[in-house]
Amino acid sequence: MSLLKSSSVITIAVSLFVLSACGQKAADDSQGNMAKEGATSGTGVTATAIINADDTPGEWLSHGRTYSEQRFSPLSRVNRDNVAELGLAWAFDFGVSRGIEATPIVSDGVMYVTSSWNIVNAINAKTGDLVWRHDPKVDKSRAAFMCCDIVNRGVAIWGDKVYTGTIDGRLIAIDVSTGKAAWDVNTIDKSEPYSITGAPRVVKGKVIIGNGGAEFGVRGYVSAYDAESGEMLWRFHTVPGNPENGFESEAMKMAAATWTGEWWTAGGGGTAWDSMAYDPELDLLYIGVGNGAPWNQNLRSPDGGDNLFLSSIVALRPDTGEYVWHYQTTPGDTWDFTATQHMILADLEVDGTQRKVIMQAPKNGFFYVVDRETGELLSAKNYVPVNWATHVDLETGRPVEVAGARWPGKPPYLQMPGPLGGHNWHPMSYSPDTGLVYIPAQEAPFAYGDDPEYLYKEGMWNTGANMALAALPTDEATFAAVKAMLKGRILAWDPVKQEAAWSFEHQGPWNGGILSTAGDLVFQGSADAHFAAYDAANGEQLWSFFSQTGIVAAPISYEINGEQYVAVASGWGGSYALAYGGVAPTGSEAGVGRVLTFKLGAKETLPGVSAIPARIPKPPAQTAPPETVAAGLGAYMRYCVTCHGDHAVSSGILPDLRRSAYLQSQESWDAVVRRGALSDRGMGNFGKFVDAEAAAAIRAYVIGQARMAVEDGDATAN
Repeated sequence: MSLLKSSSVITIAVSLFVLSACGQKAADDSQGNMAKEGATSGTGVTATAIINADDTPGEWLSHGRTYSEQRFSPLSRVNRDNVAELGLAWAFDFGVSRGIEATPIVSDGVMYVTSSWNIVNAINAKTGDLVWRHDPKVDKSRAAFMCCDIVNRGVAIWGDKVYTGTIDGRLIAIDVSTGKAAWDVNTIDKSEPYSITGAPRVVKGKVIIGNGGAEFGVRGYVSAYDAESGEMLWRFHTVPGNPENGFESEAMKMAAATWTGEWWTAGGGGTAWDSMAYDPELDLLYIGVGNGAPWNQNLRSPDGGDNLFLSSIVALRPDTGEYVWHYQTTPGDTWDFTATQHMILADLEVDGTQRKVIMQAPKNGFFYVVDRETGELLSAKNYVPVNWATHVDLETGRPVEVAGARWPGKPPYLQMPGPLGGHNWHPMSYSPDTGLVYIPAQEAPFAYGDDPEYLYKEGMWNTGANMALAALPTDEATFAAVKAMLKGRILAWDPVKQEAAWSFEHQGPWNGGILSTAGDLVFQGSADAHFAAYDAANGEQLWSFFSQTGIVAAPISYEINGEQYVAVASGWGGSYALAYGGVAPTGSEAGVGRVLTFKLGAKETLPGVSAIPARIPKPPAQTAPPETVAAGLGAYMRYCVTCHGDHAVSSGILPDLRRSAYLQSQESWDAVVRRGALSDRGMGNFGKFVDAEAAAAIRAYVIGQARMAVEDGDATAN
């Protein structure tokens, strides 16, 4: 029987691209401040409820369950002794499958979770029945400004409202009872290519949200909105603007001294697109800041400099947005080494002294333990292979770089990690029981090199890196060598000893976020379409379920009527899947996006899936000369690869351009590429950036890829 609840039934080898709970006094103080601000309705989720989340372990009230973002569940009815009895209790069908990255929120028996295009679903957490659905009707043409798929990482809940950010830059408050919008505010300048992919956090009655878009040339910031009215209360910019216009704060004046040239003409970057954490005792909000615009520091800050607050953890006062301290993981970033990755607060004994710490495993490959009161670096050690720096100097807090790693003006430099990072957005977890941090770690190298044709284009992908370095042969031997370089694992990391305790190897990168529990378990979904449980002490896999599509989101656990549930949102997608999932397959393709929910003794099943691949129709004749095809490759790598994949193949998430009916004529191709015929489906209008000659060259390149697939006997070609 199948139980589905719904409202409607490498080319890559060298170019992979593209708090522990606090005391009651702190809770009372925070709640008191909240009451003064008139921030809650008095009946829903409050500061006290989130701060004292361990008093109600059966709920999952915030993105990381607690403000500390530990993603540890105190529930233990499901444990290492009985996890083999776990079965599917219910599955909720989103009706879409692309890039499901949300962490569900569970409050009072209702689960709130987002799917593609920012649709918010309220689901009965016991039965999987739909309670309500809110479709914000986003402007799908804004998908052209998404670096890494049309993803969303979930909602926040506070009082009687659910809050969600949208890819077109809005922040929406939804009534928890009716599913209708209470308010809907725009958070961006819509003339610029901003987006929102992160989950909001609510602190002291303020909804905190950042944004994305650094690759497209924007200036990052984080904003706070009144939870009741939607009024903007403060905004903290993460990089300085044009000094001639003055500075918004002393922090921006300080930051500007670390930049050179005219960085503001390309925005500067620094978007805070994901991780946040909050310490109610210290009353500090921590934000993670992203990469520069463009990546290549030589182009945005030609005389060097640290370029604050790129690639930094920044501590702010949540009442005002006032800067308190920062720690920069990668000064003068030129590698897309964001510090937006998951941050966790904990209390650890470091060198014999109990310290309040914040921990992060950002893209650059080093695991950081930082004093969260002062920003002092306590320790740092590489958790994946690193060849851009030898170590982090504990006296200066700075990485000691390897000669040649700062690549502008040099031959291509094959580096570990690459821009996908040693750890990307997928949340990690900390277990206070084992003292270990469980990291979705990966290895994915990249060859950094200058783009000799770089010219800043407003609203387009601007990295300053030569993405055409990807043009390798497509023979089996090359792919075998490429595949061997791509690795993914659960890494159990001891943050005190700064060493690995154990690891479990996956087939490749881009595996899901992690949950640890008091049942001595670690749960994670994987890119090869499985959801599994592991022994938290030694990494032994104890249970596994075939999910039919890759899982990149993080699981949660909750309890209803004495039964513990484990739930995860499934749906393959994101930057790796789009750009390279077709040519470096993981065993997963886009399937039905779902919430999968498990409990002991359940025996539901999923419907079968078809394994019949689409076939490539007869490609058009190749009439373009080789030099045009070569130009098409360069243009494709600049404008198309991040969504449509290397060699024009994505892993079933977006249309395989080799099979596109629009490839058959230049007129139909131009209608889509240059006139926006499919803008309402998320395919942007590139007419502003791609002239007729470039469009024809891109088409010639794709025709070449289609004909190559047919001539090489591709099993899906005819």
